[in-house]
Amino acid sequence: MKRVLIITYYWPPSGGAGVQRWLKMVKYLPQFGWKPVVFTAKDAEYPIIDESLQKDVPPEAEIIRQPIWEPYDLYKKVIGQKKEEKVYSGFLSEKKKPGFAQRASVWIRGNLFIPDARCFWIGPSRKFLIDHLKKNPVDAIISTGPPHTTHMIALGVKRRLNTLPTGRQVPWIADFRDPWTQIDFYDQLHLTQWADARHKKMEKDVLKNADEVVTVSWHWADDLKKIGGREVTVITNGYDEDDYKTSRPAVDEKFSLTHVGSINADRNPKMLWVALGELCKMNEAFRNELLIRLVGKNDVSVYDDIERNGLTANLERIDYLPHAQIAPIQQRSKVLLLPINDTPNVMGIIPGKIFEYLAARRPILVIGKEDGDSARIVRESGAGVICGFEEKEKMKSEVMKMFSAGSDLQISSSGIQQYSRKELAGKMAELLNGVKS
Repeated sequence: MKRVLIITYYWPPSGGAGVQRWLKMVKYLPQFGWKPVVFTAKDAEYPIIDESLQKDVPPEAEIIRQPIWEPYDLYKKVIGQKKEEKVYSGFLSEKKKPGFAQRASVWIRGNLFIPDARCFWIGPSRKFLIDHLKKNPVDAIISTGPPHTTHMIALGVKRRLNTLPTGRQVPWIADFRDPWTQIDFYDQLHLTQWADARHKKMEKDVLKNADEVVTVSWHWADDLKKIGGREVTVITNGYDEDDYKTSRPAVDEKFSLTHVGSINADRNPKMLWVALGELCKMNEAFRNELLIRLVGKNDVSVYDDIERNGLTANLERIDYLPHAQIAPIQQRSKVLLLPINDTPNVMGIIPGKIFEYLAARRPILVIGKEDGDSARIVRESGAGVICGFEEKEKMKSEVMKMFSAGSDLQISSSGIQQYSRKELAGKMAELLNGVKS
């Protein structure tokens, strides 16, 4: 088999959304003639640990772990957080109001740790990989970010390898699971003019020097094309059929509305909680049957809004579940909730959970832009309904339709095979086969 070096920060035992894309790619790439060589961090500061994901690492994969220093111990001391507590990215706050120390740490994060808090891993990783690849050559390199530190490692490695006396050119694919300077919280980093320019220069260096650029949605591909002046390939995230092979559980008797994953302040569907609160006041049967199930860490504003609208008695909170336990939760829910971030890059946001929702074959309620990429997938698959951020009356109408349907509530989920992880790994293998340095 050909060998591909995959530079990724998130890798088992890391849990959460960041690990899924390349864990599943690595699982299936050997079936398409590519042996994965995974370069990742040793003893990293992962916010979520999920040992169950180890089962997806194929025997063909070669895993290389190198030490990483991250400034999180210092960060925790500054903000008064306990050493054993986890640090969550994406501006998710479980406390009422961040204090001065936490606000100052955000400024430090954006202005001093460039491109991100893993930047101290760049130099040692470049040195290690350049020496390692001289003796253990690969046929291609892939970096996946965020953290975009991985792209800077790959850029340095590619430049050095291409200057070696052997003259062997190694092609490099830069994979953007999320944007860089167009990420939804970029404006919350309070960047100086110098830091903003530094981030943008690094981003352009990656886009100009990578042999191929890949991202997960069509609008984000357009955004990257404008920045880098080049074509960008879209390979979406997906679902793993192996996760849904067990017998399907019975659907909840209650009218369960389930969200799996994190909800930060920008993703909090404020108007939906208002709509549900009003429906509960109008309809006693609905109030008695409604179950809001939130699986994962959520911003404090989510629980504040739920309480404000009289829905606390209808709430079931589950902080975290191993990924292996997620499929049954999704399959037995009456409706699956998909709130999209209400931010400038909203059009290209496709949460990874959308594909698992499709595989669960339960109706999806999207709260977001009706012409966004998430809405496109749900609409084309016939998998649910889309309501705008402020469309309270439509939310009430669509929810009541679903509630009234009872046990007859079904969806078509047509054409979802194109989003299977194996199918997507095949597309990545095609790109690897065709890429030239």
